[in-house]
Amino acid sequence: MKKLLALVLGATMLLGGCGGGTSSDVPDPVEKYGSDTLKLYNWGEYMGEDLINNFQKEFGVKVITEYFDSNEMMYTKIQAGDSYDVLVPSDYMIERLIANDSLMELDKSLIPNEANLYDGVKNLAFDPEGKYSVPYFWGSVGIVYNKNNVSIEDLEKEGYNILKDEKYKGKIYMYDSERDSFMVALKALGYSMNTDNEKEIEEAYNWLIELNNTMEPSYVTDEVIDNMANGMKDMAVVYSGDAAYILSQNEDMGFFLPNEGTNMWCDAMVIPKNAENPKLAHEFINYVLTYDASYDNSYTVGYASTNKDVLKDMSSEGGEYFGNEAYIPRTGYEKDEVFRDNQVLKEKLANLWIKVKASN
Repeated sequence: MKKLLALVLGATMLLGGCGGGTSSDVPDPVEKYGSDTLKLYNWGEYMGEDLINNFQKEFGVKVITEYFDSNEMMYTKIQAGDSYDVLVPSDYMIERLIANDSLMELDKSLIPNEANLYDGVKNLAFDPEGKYSVPYFWGSVGIVYNKNNVSIEDLEKEGYNILKDEKYKGKIYMYDSERDSFMVALKALGYSMNTDNEKEIEEAYNWLIELNNTMEPSYVTDEVIDNMANGMKDMAVVYSGDAAYILSQNEDMGFFLPNEGTNMWCDAMVIPKNAENPKLAHEFINYVLTYDASYDNSYTVGYASTNKDVLKDMSSEGGEYFGNEAYIPRTGYEKDEVFRDNQVLKEKLANLWIKVKASN
């Protein structure tokens, strides 16, 4: 879902099985799991450099990795009957898969490393009892700003409405996503980002129309990362993991989470009901939660680890993200929300978003 392209090296090496290399002290995987091959379906460029190779070597197995670039692409393949052992969907899509009875309830006795999870990622709204999913990466959405040109006092006073402050006209990036942009508008107006109230959606639409017609925003996706690292605009709506990278590259940049609340997102590992190798899938999920695998993931991709010890070490003195205010997402804030699955609302916002961008 959220990709930090600049930090990922050698992603193509993750494709396919790069050789299990079973040694004499590794149990026969076919005897132990019923198979020596795992099929993984994940976001592109969303794993540590050594994650797959190390898993293959340790357990004497092969991993066949395929990549998707949207939750909807992944969902279409699953609904068509394609079989994978582990998926890594986003929050709202996990909710949909649960509702459609497409996921296997996890055997937690096979995932003891779940004890390593940070409390802030447990029992989220899309899977409140944690029966079907184990968090993989998590984060939030906020505003990256140039501290030389934008005052923290203005941010604290105006919140999301600072994006409509005309002294920053032509100096802002908006993320080209209907859900994230409507989230900003709805939160600025004091509404839930999951609302299906027609009046509130209309107000948010008009908020975005006004922003588009007065502020000359640039609509971007992944290019916002390098552009903000190079100081090309004063403000940008950015995912926290990308923000952490931007801040690590440019000391003039800060990260702000408005008091009106934001989207707290989570991508998590799940096992489809038609998985051919559920035992090996449980082993992989348990492995990803180890310290070394979680550290590799977070160091390479740049998003917040769900492993409590990795999260602490990454953000402590001497860690990769020490002093980086974007790395650890905000938790326990009542106005922050997780996106819920609402296909009708998503389609409606997509159509309105097209009108917003065409309004000038």
